[in-house]
Amino acid sequence: MTQWERLQQLDTVYSQRAFDLYNRDEFPMEVRHYLAHWIEGQDWERASRDSSQAAFLFQVLLENLDNQFSRFAQERDSFLLQRNFRRYKQNFQKYQEEPYTLANIIHWFLVKEREILNDAELAQQVSTLKFSQRQWSWRTLRPNIRCLEEQQDEFDFKYQTHLMDCCTEEEKKMQAEGLQKMLNALDKCRKNFLSDISTMLDAADVLRSVLIDEELVDWKWRQQKSCIGAPDDTSLEHLEKWFTQIIECMFQLQKFLQKLDELVGKMTYENDPIPVRKPPLKSRVDTLLTNLIKSSFVVETQPSMPQGRGSLVLRTNVQFSVKVRLLYKVSELNHVMKVTVSVNNAASQLKGFRKFNVLGTLSKALNMAESMNGGMVADFRHLTLKDQKVGGGGKGINDLSLSVTEELHRIIFQTQFDYQGLSVPLETFSLPVVVISNSSQQQSAWASVLWFNMLCSDPENVKFFETSPAATWPQFGEMLSWQFLSCGKRGLDNDQLETLAIKLFGKQQSYDNCKISWTKFSKENLPDTNFSLWVWLDGILTLVKLYLSDLWSDGSIMGFVSKGKERLLLKKKQNGTFLLRFSESIKDGGITFSWVQYANDGTPSVQTVKPFTSTDLKQIALPDILCNFRMMIAENIPVNPLCYLYPNTPKDQAFGKYYSEKTGEENPYLKYLKTKLVFVSKENGCSGVREGPESDLSTQDRDPPSLSDAGDDGLLLQAFEKSPMLSSSTIDDDMLNSILDSDSECTVPEAFPPTAPHTSPSCLQHNFSESPLDIFADALSPDIDVNVTLHEFLNSPNILNGINFRMLQEESDDFALDSGLIQDLGYPNIPLTP
Repeated sequence: MTQWERLQQLDTVYSQRAFDLYNRDEFPMEVRHYLAHWIEGQDWERASRDSSQAAFLFQVLLENLDNQFSRFAQERDSFLLQRNFRRYKQNFQKYQEEPYTLANIIHWFLVKEREILNDAELAQQVSTLKFSQRQWSWRTLRPNIRCLEEQQDEFDFKYQTHLMDCCTEEEKKMQAEGLQKMLNALDKCRKNFLSDISTMLDAADVLRSVLIDEELVDWKWRQQKSCIGAPDDTSLEHLEKWFTQIIECMFQLQKFLQKLDELVGKMTYENDPIPVRKPPLKSRVDTLLTNLIKSSFVVETQPSMPQGRGSLVLRTNVQFSVKVRLLYKVSELNHVMKVTVSVNNAASQLKGFRKFNVLGTLSKALNMAESMNGGMVADFRHLTLKDQKVGGGGKGINDLSLSVTEELHRIIFQTQFDYQGLSVPLETFSLPVVVISNSSQQQSAWASVLWFNMLCSDPENVKFFETSPAATWPQFGEMLSWQFLSCGKRGLDNDQLETLAIKLFGKQQSYDNCKISWTKFSKENLPDTNFSLWVWLDGILTLVKLYLSDLWSDGSIMGFVSKGKERLLLKKKQNGTFLLRFSESIKDGGITFSWVQYANDGTPSVQTVKPFTSTDLKQIALPDILCNFRMMIAENIPVNPLCYLYPNTPKDQAFGKYYSEKTGEENPYLKYLKTKLVFVSKENGCSGVREGPESDLSTQDRDPPSLSDAGDDGLLLQAFEKSPMLSSSTIDDDMLNSILDSDSECTVPEAFPPTAPHTSPSCLQHNFSESPLDIFADALSPDIDVNVTLHEFLNSPNILNGINFRMLQEESDDFALDSGLIQDLGYPNIPLTP
């Protein structure tokens, strides 16, 4: 039976989940249904990583769609299916150049299907045990215990009557035979009852193993991965329901066994099975209960600071929160169980390791009121860690020679479970945390958290960094993808991952066996730089999180692409096609864009601007930079060379919704004052991207030196500060007031009108004949209406004449295109910085 057929046989709840899964456009349910056998017979996971395999499966998929289309063509009632399959094939054609993307999509759907099947299977096990226990407990065990009691009372009454009755020997003999039959029946009933309990315990033990050894372990691993960005489900509702049901059943069995003690106390006999078989059963019940209850005490939300980078990085003297839950949900325990919190200093008794005290509210009751679904929760919200002063005068060299951010510590939670005669001490630990004392350690601490939770499934291994294992590329790439998913709501695709893999390991057929060490990830500097791989990646992540989240999420940023591939991609596209990628030479993260332009003879060249950093982007958003970017061509005419976002999306269509400027009535201030910041570069200061072979993270394949290295002459208009984002203009208050007081509507033209997406720079023509200074002189004449003349001045097409622009110095071909800043002139009397 295929996986798809099994899905169709599920109960309504789970079949609905399958229906909801395919309630999207990426992979039609009809294709999945009619090609089920073939789809499940292919290795889509491998195809998502192997371009050649993906291309092969893509072609076979199209052939299968054609074959299915032909079958429908021969069936009268399949007209709609025939039409749909034609449309499906057309839609799949968009993956022609990136078939591995489709392979990854199909693989994702199959994985989600298996998750639904696994959940349904576990639910079936729970339901089976639940039904069996109910059947035995309420329909069998409870009536049986009553039957036992009634049989025993009847036997006892007849036995006592037999002893007191004065009758003949023959009658006594007959009574004795009758009593023997009753005793035999009672004995059989007792044995059957004990066997039923034993059978229930066998089933309960199977479910205990499923819950604790499989489901709970799987949940803890999902939670561990979610702490470093994995989009895994970490809800506890299902586990809580299952733990509660089986524990309740165990307590019910415990009551039945106690009832057997009462029956034995009233009557026993030779070879009575209860005294012999009941103690082992009670021991099994107690063991199961103890095991289940101990396992049900978990850390639901790992320690984290409200303003921290993520979970598991704590700073001394800064508050953090953490939440624990008991998965056995019973109202009688509400506000009774007190949970205490401490630090596991005993687990790190190594020379030089720091020790801490926990300050704050160190004891809280399990409280259903603090849980969204009424669970047994203790929510610690205002805890802090404080250094525990030890002799010797500060931190020494620890036995493992670990840095502060490689020390791992655990938070302990303890309580006592007392219920229905069962007393069990409970203890649970947080995942290892890294404790820092200064915000400058945050980046290194988060690297440690990433590495541990990516590779180690043993939360007790606080010596992990003593001999930290290397990560395989699949593990490392997945972890990196989670970071971008967390920061920008989109992970890394196969192209981006392959680019990083090539830079780390060189071009290879497969990267599955490639490994990266902890030292190479976080400690060793990249070639010809003064920062590590993690510092570089973390700078990009910070840039995405703070300034590029929307663009990264909608796929506008290609991000990681080698310069060689960048050239190949752009030179196949029309004039003005550009792409966005991350800088490889800026420590704190930078983003740049490159575009293709064609010479008169049709020769393409790729141009690149100096990367923009957080200093730039916090003053003007990247979409506005792309919108207003200008390049000075012949006769100092500024044009925007950016027309299409790769592969062929018009720029305004891709970024228009992110532009900060509004026009017309949407922004009433534009009728009075319209000033914008525009990046301008001189055309003959452009240089094509250097041709040459691709390489790893080395000098020749990295971005050019920053502007600070090249000098301040790179600015078109030099502002008061180094950043090209600062406006250097002021406006006369009197002039502004006169304009604002005017009843007439002033419309200020843009100094550099936007270029239509389909217009290439070479097609733009400007004719400046009259100096705007002459118009301005007329505006000062006492015989002229100032408002009317000012309006004419602002709308003059010659407004740029007479202004002496400082042009960019020409750079050698070893450098990418530099960028500068110009401010549109909104009104006269706005001084320009020389």
